[in-house]
Amino acid sequence: MIRNYLTLLLAVMLLAQSCSDEKLDPVVKLGDAPTITSPGGGAAFVLEEANAANLLTDFTWTSADFGFDAAVTYTLQVDKAGNNFEAPITLGVTNGLAIEDITVEKLNTILLAKELPDGVPADLELRVTAKISNDVETLVSSTLAFKATPYETVVVYPQLQVPGSYQGWDPSNNSTIIFSTKSDENYEGYIYFPDPDSKYKFTKGLSWDTNWGDNDADGSLELAGADIALVDAGMYKLNVDLNNLTHLHTLTSWGLIGSATSTGWDSDTDMTYDATTGHLTITTDLLAGEVKFRANDAWDLNLGDDGPNGKLEYNGANIAIAEPGNYTIELVLNVAKYTYTITKN
Repeated sequence: MIRNYLTLLLAVMLLAQSCSDEKLDPVVKLGDAPTITSPGGGAAFVLEEANAANLLTDFTWTSADFGFDAAVTYTLQVDKAGNNFEAPITLGVTNGLAIEDITVEKLNTILLAKELPDGVPADLELRVTAKISNDVETLVSSTLAFKATPYETVVVYPQLQVPGSYQGWDPSNNSTIIFSTKSDENYEGYIYFPDPDSKYKFTKGLSWDTNWGDNDADGSLELAGADIALVDAGMYKLNVDLNNLTHLHTLTSWGLIGSATSTGWDSDTDMTYDATTGHLTITTDLLAGEVKFRANDAWDLNLGDDGPNGKLEYNGANIAIAEPGNYTIELVLNVAKYTYTITKN
């Protein structure tokens, strides 16, 4: 009898504990998305170089409602009006309800990076996203329309140094760098590592004061972390996201492809690395037709010219070759904005 009583008591206690635990679990119930409160809709900014260091304005919004008191990550994004945020640029990431450190120069650099003409008011849209985890739907604010007029200037893109065994572990070497062309703490660049088993790190600035490595070789970055190791020699596409402290390296081998080449669109004609210029080159006979650049004999990474203006874009338009002949072609990837030249010999 006592044994049955104890068994029943234990079952009741376990049931009570289970119910108590269930009550403590947060319940996600999506409510209101954030609403931008500043600047006001229709705001217009005329950017001037004399005020480049000045703060533009405060960007503020209301809190998102996920049904419980959650730690929310807010991302402020801007894009050209009518682009449906297909290529947004991140202005800032915060757990608060404001971004207050956007300067005139930063917004101007962003507008020029989108190749918007200086001196002409640009129609832009702003939004805020709110996220608590990958398993919960992200809440997105309504878009806010505004205008900004950029000024002409030589754009100096933010950069990360890439010191390593391949260049003497020298963070002051300004030829081994990657760039944030959108000034959003996302960096990309191509660097050639001539030897297998090379190692490298990232630094912000020309010293080791602020540097990142990867302690577990898992794609995450840690301050003063371990050296990042490569296996094969070659040209690597390096990507760094300092907002999320992640990085990626991709070995690439570039070639020329298209109807103007001897093999058409079926296969690449390989390009070679010139250690003197840091460019990829090829001298070959071409037909009248079109060409593009692509990596690793696949279309995952390919570059064309939407201009056509000599500047390259991922998945850009085919490049026309007007007449047959022998050509020297250079692919320039060791710069912030990728370019090319095609010269008839």
